[in-house]
Amino acid sequence: MRKLLIAIAITAATVISVLSASSFFMLDYALAPQPGRANVDSCYSALYERYPDMRPWVDSLHRAQALRDTFVTMPSGERHHALYVPNGSRRTALVLHGWRNESVHFLFLARLYDRMGFNVVVPDLHAHGLSDGEAIGMGWLDRLDVLHWMNVFRTDSMVLHGVSMGAATAMMVSGEQMPAGVKDVRFVADCGYTSAWDEFAEQLREQFGLPAFPLLHCTSALCRVRYGWDFREASALKQVKRCRWPMLLIHGDSDLFVPTAMVHRLYAAKPQPKRLWIAPDTDHAHSYLNHPNEYTARLSDFLSTP
Repeated sequence: MRKLLIAIAITAATVISVLSASSFFMLDYALAPQPGRANVDSCYSALYERYPDMRPWVDSLHRAQALRDTFVTMPSGERHHALYVPNGSRRTALVLHGWRNESVHFLFLARLYDRMGFNVVVPDLHAHGLSDGEAIGMGWLDRLDVLHWMNVFRTDSMVLHGVSMGAATAMMVSGEQMPAGVKDVRFVADCGYTSAWDEFAEQLREQFGLPAFPLLHCTSALCRVRYGWDFREASALKQVKRCRWPMLLIHGDSDLFVPTAMVHRLYAAKPQPKRLWIAPDTDHAHSYLNHPNEYTARLSDFLSTP
């Protein structure tokens, strides 16, 4: 009997040790910032490689000193960075980048809004680009930072347009009270996930062939201890249920990284007014790249409709 108890104790200790080590590994794998994230030159190179026609527009902004590096101190005390393109307008768009991307990578969306006469703010989210932070927040704590950016650049009309993690961030913001004095807010969520839990569960299955239990439960608890939030809490699905502002949801029909099924759940949860566009023959985060004209037309129509 004593040998059996010892064997059980050794087995339990081994399982706990392996599970603990795996949880630390997964948390760092998912939330560690991108190495070299502050290398702005490489970000511009990546932008021009994917969108060669962006270079003349960016160069013209630099010549006119109209692409401004802006730093603010968040309520948390962190110093965060954004690119700002002023247009002297009473309408401002905030463009929110994806997981392990930077503000520069999403200047192609900033150009859309600049041409429509908006001021444009493209923040580096927490632990991205030139912004402080030791771990990616998957949009949840980022929603508070975005609300601060909205206050800093507050105008009568504002748009939050995010892609992937940026889309989830925008949707997480949508369930909060908007800054005082903002009369109209619109949200554009391009290929965002329902929650950090759902996205990580999907990636565990796809990349490692593992079920959510028990690793995801342990990793989520570790995230709560280390960073003050957990994966279930970071839910765009719960937040959109509280949103009464107009929202345009976009998703590629062939998205496997953030499965297309997620956008249908989000659309069903979001009260009116809302719109949905499933971009054909499109994988993750490539709706604009594959269909720039239709993307622009649908966005323009959404923003111009009362």
